[in-house]
Amino acid sequence: MNKKTFLLLITAISALGGLLFGYDTGVINGAQFYLSKYFELDATLKGWVVGSALLGCFVGAIVAGPMSIKFGRKWSLIISAILFSVSAWGSGLPEMLPETVTMLVVFRIIGGLGIGIASMNAPMYIAEIAPSNIRGKMVTYYQLAIVIGFFVVFLATYFIGNSLTEAQNLQFGWRRMFWSELVPSLLFLVLLFFVPKSPRWLAIKGEDSQALDILSKVHGEGEAQKELVEIKSSLKSDEPKVKVNYFSKAILAIIVIGTALSVLQQFTGINAVLYYGADIFEKALGFGKEDVLAQQILLAFVNLIFTFVAMYTVDKYGRKPLLYVGSIGMILGFLLLGVSLQQDAVGLISLIGVLIFIGSFALSMGPVVWVILSEMFPNKIRSVAMSVAVAAQWAANYLVSQTFPMVMESEANNSAPWNGSMPYFIFIAFILVIIFLTYKFIPETKGKSLEEIEAFWE
Repeated sequence: MNKKTFLLLITAISALGGLLFGYDTGVINGAQFYLSKYFELDATLKGWVVGSALLGCFVGAIVAGPMSIKFGRKWSLIISAILFSVSAWGSGLPEMLPETVTMLVVFRIIGGLGIGIASMNAPMYIAEIAPSNIRGKMVTYYQLAIVIGFFVVFLATYFIGNSLTEAQNLQFGWRRMFWSELVPSLLFLVLLFFVPKSPRWLAIKGEDSQALDILSKVHGEGEAQKELVEIKSSLKSDEPKVKVNYFSKAILAIIVIGTALSVLQQFTGINAVLYYGADIFEKALGFGKEDVLAQQILLAFVNLIFTFVAMYTVDKYGRKPLLYVGSIGMILGFLLLGVSLQQDAVGLISLIGVLIFIGSFALSMGPVVWVILSEMFPNKIRSVAMSVAVAAQWAANYLVSQTFPMVMESEANNSAPWNGSMPYFIFIAFILVIIFLTYKFIPETKGKSLEEIEAFWE
């Protein structure tokens, strides 16, 4: 097997963690329309059912750091695949389980644990094994997999929903939507046993010969030796008996910058659009219930196309230019949506605004944040720093998903001058913060080795 094929294969397998991330968080979108009626959920309970998995994501991301250090990236991903499978089975509430909202929430949290673990370990694993000149593209496969997961689950829920009557969907259609996740989750679990361990994790553990063997398959023997020397050099200051001081000014600054970027990815409002797309299309944009799932497929398709654009430009133009362009596009999209809502002129312009926002996010904050997070942290703190940044991202995700329906249905939002537009102008304010943060604090990492990026912070 040649170097390119080997790298693509292990990248594709590990990126399946992203597909399950997208599938698991997207399946609730199609299912909640029916299960909300089945369980007669009010706005607060609906937010809890949708957002409960994010609590699991938060905890999963926190434990992912220590887990990744102790067991490695590969075995952490295997554990996440098991959790995905258990969640997919249990969320459909088979006959042997109590049919309660509490039981559904328990299994959604279990799935969240899997997402939290995978969302930290998958992009980090890819970044640690990929050559620097194509690392951005390789890590972007993870975001592409997330988007494909959303797209596939929207197709699955669309066809499941449309193959059954409304009464059947209310009774068991939503269960089938959850069970459909068993196919990718079990595939992910089996294939993970065929990928190697991270060479940088092996080097940290002193397994230099194994690390060199894996690096040789990716880089060739000459480059592999050079890469291993750089890795070992970056680890020299991390003496076994000396613990890293995460609260030192230099290290804390790096973690805070990465965490801020990670949190702001959620404060763009992306998951408010993705999780509550059905409600937005029905209430804010005036589409009929029969069109809701079809509109979701359009949304997922735009997301997919612009993720491909990001994949083929992130190593050519760099990370920061994509963040600038995407941020401007997101602001434009939400301005079109927000102003059309304010003027009570909801229609094609509103839909175009949503699609411009989705495309701009997919071009920038979607993939680029994962690329930067997987690159920016020094070897000796990467697991813990990634864990903190990703956990904070899931906390922000939960905050947005829990509060968005409340803000949408609030009296202030539904009266003049907002007329339903308030959340989108709040999101615009946070996107402006992204532009400032990128300009002031985010380094350009294009074409640099992980060790060269580490030297930037010094």
